[in-house]
Amino acid sequence: MTSPELAAKAPHPLPAADGDFYLTSRTLSPEDEAIRLKVRAFMESEVQPIISDFWERDEFPFDLLPKIRALNIMGLPYEGYGCPGRSTTMMGFIMMEIARVDCSLSTFFGVHTGLAMGSIYLCGSEEQKQKWLPQMAALEKVGSFGLTEPLVGSGASGGLMTTAKRSGDTWTLNGEKKWIGNSTWSDLTIIWARDVDDGQVKGFIVEKGTPGFSVEKILHKMALRVVQNGHITLTDCKVSEANRLANANSFTDTARVLRMTRAGVAWESVGCATGAYEHALRYAQTREQFGRPIAKFQLVQDLLFKMLGNVTSTQALCLRLSQLQDQGLMRDEHASLAKGVCTIRMRETVGWARELLGANGILLDQHVGRFVADAEALYSYEGTREMNALIVGKAITGFSAFV
Repeated sequence: MTSPELAAKAPHPLPAADGDFYLTSRTLSPEDEAIRLKVRAFMESEVQPIISDFWERDEFPFDLLPKIRALNIMGLPYEGYGCPGRSTTMMGFIMMEIARVDCSLSTFFGVHTGLAMGSIYLCGSEEQKQKWLPQMAALEKVGSFGLTEPLVGSGASGGLMTTAKRSGDTWTLNGEKKWIGNSTWSDLTIIWARDVDDGQVKGFIVEKGTPGFSVEKILHKMALRVVQNGHITLTDCKVSEANRLANANSFTDTARVLRMTRAGVAWESVGCATGAYEHALRYAQTREQFGRPIAKFQLVQDLLFKMLGNVTSTQALCLRLSQLQDQGLMRDEHASLAKGVCTIRMRETVGWARELLGANGILLDQHVGRFVADAEALYSYEGTREMNALIVGKAITGFSAFV
């Protein structure tokens, strides 16, 4: 019996699969709610029908870019420079809505809006903001963010191996960057490098086509396959002083960007868990075994209860985190607790969703398998669970356990 036939056979209309059990979206203003619903409609109508095919082929759906541009959500929380100027809470809801359908597109959005635009917005000069942010807000220019290196991930604050050497008004960059989302096709990449003269980390806007800058696409990924990750090599790459982020003078400034975007990844993981839960619920309502929908079985309802508990609690955690951010009260440990806890709960939730679907859970046609794979990337990037635990641990005990 097909799913529509089974649903029609039900004695009463079945509840919609809605992960917003505590109605968190009702905290949004009518204007923000309209934006959220517009993004949700776009993701469900334009992205969901095609994304698994692109995921399987390890390709980005470039034809969607004009439609994404029309949503006017790039640079969402920034004031001026052609940006919408909404709250970071609104930014979180949009990140969640995109990830609810596809984590690769939410990663593209987070890299461009949060990491690349955020670096310029927080660390750039007024001239740099005026030059780049309007084009990036209009998606006329796409950005990427180069911090992680082949041999340096969690130790970026003190161990960056990419170097920058100034001579007059020109900087020479040498080194490598790895796992850099969007970088195979982006128009500019924010490169973080250590100044050989003062030992401090500085940021640079490196434009596509700059001599000495090359990118190789990373292949054979099992997660976020739609994201085009690159391995960047910088060989005597010349960058003008005009393209050095004027207010990025140490890793403390880099950390300001990461603090902001780490909150976004927490929301993204909630979206991933929400999408998996909603697919699992719809499946349970319409999949028949032993002459009845499997949603009638106690063990299935227990799985759904645990999934919904994770989704709801992490939504509430992220909502409060963004409220703190909007009030200027969010600290590193707040963002780290949310990122760590939300990704742990996400991992549990997508696993339970796959369990509920049985063998069908590994089919791309059912979507849940894609969430399971993508969750592994979200679990690690923007700070591993262990690193975030130590950030929180230092804040609550007063002792640093970093080595």
